Amino acid sequence: MQYDDMKPMAETVADLMKTLAHPNRLLALCAMMEKERSVGELAEALGMRDQAMSQQLAILRNKGLVTTRRNGQTIYYGLADARIATVMSALYATYCAPEDGAAA
Repeated sequence: MQYDDMKPMAETVADLMKTLAHPNRLLALCAMMEKERSVGELAEALGMRDQAMSQQLAILRNKGLVTTRRNGQTIYYGLADARIATVMSALYATYCAPEDGAAA
């Protein structure tokens, strides 16, 4: 393997992992796996104030992980592309999905 060729992408992925390392950002992205969500929906689901949730969403937006769509006065947030959906799906399948044959 040519690790030198992989360095630029390794830096990009490391930056993504740093962004995902915050529990509320990670949970917000999990919620967006199902459908677009408003700030209010996300804040309520995560037990946060709207302002605090907006700050986390701004970070995700600045990193290019989410997109926005306005409907009247409400802004909806969704996953930016298939790459972040793939990462989130892998994390969910590895760490969150119920195990088969779990306690019956």
